[in-house]
Amino acid sequence: MGMLVAAYVAIRLWHLTDSCLWFDEIFSVHAAEHSWNEILPFVALDLIHPPLFYVLLKLWIGVGGESLFWLRLFPVIFAVIAIFPFNSICRELKLDFWTRVLALFFLAINGSLIKYAQEVRMYSLLLCLSLFSIWLFVRYFNKGNSFVPLLLINFLLVYTHYFGWLVIVSEIAAILLFQKARWRPMLVMFVITLVSFAPWIAEIIQASQTGSGLDQNIGWMTRPGILPLIQFKLSLIEPFYYAASSVEPMSIYRVSIPLLLIFMIGVVLYFGRWRLRSENEKQVAYLLFIFVIVPIGVAFTASWLLPYSIWGTRHLSVVFAPVVILLAGVIMKISNTTVRTAALTLIFLFSCYAFVIQANRKEPQYIWCAWEKLANELILVPHYSPERKRLFVFEDIVAYHFWYELRDFDNYDVNVVRGVDGIVEDPAYFLPRGFDRVQSIDINQITGRELWVAFREPKQEPEPPGEPFFHKSLGKPVAALGKLGFEVEEIHKIEVGGELAYLVRMLKNPRFDQQQ
Repeated sequence: MGMLVAAYVAIRLWHLTDSCLWFDEIFSVHAAEHSWNEILPFVALDLIHPPLFYVLLKLWIGVGGESLFWLRLFPVIFAVIAIFPFNSICRELKLDFWTRVLALFFLAINGSLIKYAQEVRMYSLLLCLSLFSIWLFVRYFNKGNSFVPLLLINFLLVYTHYFGWLVIVSEIAAILLFQKARWRPMLVMFVITLVSFAPWIAEIIQASQTGSGLDQNIGWMTRPGILPLIQFKLSLIEPFYYAASSVEPMSIYRVSIPLLLIFMIGVVLYFGRWRLRSENEKQVAYLLFIFVIVPIGVAFTASWLLPYSIWGTRHLSVVFAPVVILLAGVIMKISNTTVRTAALTLIFLFSCYAFVIQANRKEPQYIWCAWEKLANELILVPHYSPERKRLFVFEDIVAYHFWYELRDFDNYDVNVVRGVDGIVEDPAYFLPRGFDRVQSIDINQITGRELWVAFREPKQEPEPPGEPFFHKSLGKPVAALGKLGFEVEEIHKIEVGGELAYLVRMLKNPRFDQQQ
């Protein structure tokens, strides 16, 4: 068990700083950089996440600064702490040693959980607190104690993520199904938690009156159809791999499909002998099943009934631990020794294969890291005029990344240009509400002699040779500015996958206004 715990930790530190911070992580750091008087109102304007993670991140930054390793270490700490309540759940459910080992093995190698353990977001904290909540609830369910600690943990849980409420709903459902005599304490717990959450509800209601509604935040999310459900099912069992961008495959199918078949066979064999299971074993299965089916069922139903979908693998990380415990129990309860050994051997071999694939996988390159590199290049470029360096971009996501890298320098203005035909923004990314350090302007409002522009374009095959033709090959952004009399003067370019990220210095042709 000790070696498995060490492997669990090592996996979450593996490649921890390979990629730069991305949009959502930047928002986390941005929120944490606010003063204590400003942090809660700023987070409330985002509408979709409670503030606990950002408050804790602010404290963490105050201790160790904002290096990439230190920031990414923060969610890893919660992922490691989560081992304790996870193992405590298994013990409280009276699972045997090897079932606990197998369950922890599944938890350790799950690709989605590895990914969220390395992301400067609240999902690792959500997992950790949900496991504490489930453990304390099982103690209360079995022994009638730990009610007050459960209440305190649930308070922290709902202030971490709104999906924390689904864990509480699962606990209430378990009591109503199996221990109706205890419904009053659970009602008291729910009411106290709700009352303690009321100040944040009031903050959100006030914040929602000052800007755009939830459409900006989650209007882009798709309702869970067949494909998202399949993707979610695979993510529950996928070892080591997670698709971090839309250009990556949804799964490593040569690993996930065989594993899925093995688990499905195990489930069939397990329930084929259901009548022979002890009452205690059935009770354990029922409890775990409730903690899986209630959050999934509520999220699925709400995503179809509400105006906007709330479905997301990262939100449903609260069900991963109950699932892996169930799967471990299913495999270890295969009565035929030969079949059980074969299943365990195949699971181990496919997991090792997945590790080899991930270890030999080329370090992923993401377009948002290009903006970090180009911003650093812009900082190194000497001033050609006494004016402030003016940077114009054409997407909110690009603006936010550049602003983040340039925020400690006073001589840069970052602007988002609107009204350029043919440029379509990703609706999942937008500048935070209440944030005025980036200005939005129409392209016809651009004046002055010198400017910088940053944008991305699909890579052309082959690219037109020679820089004199550069502005002709780029297309929309440079062509639009060319109509205003600006000409290409200096070029910085980074190739990422099938895209090219550009940082271009342009000067106004002095004869342009005379000709006009």
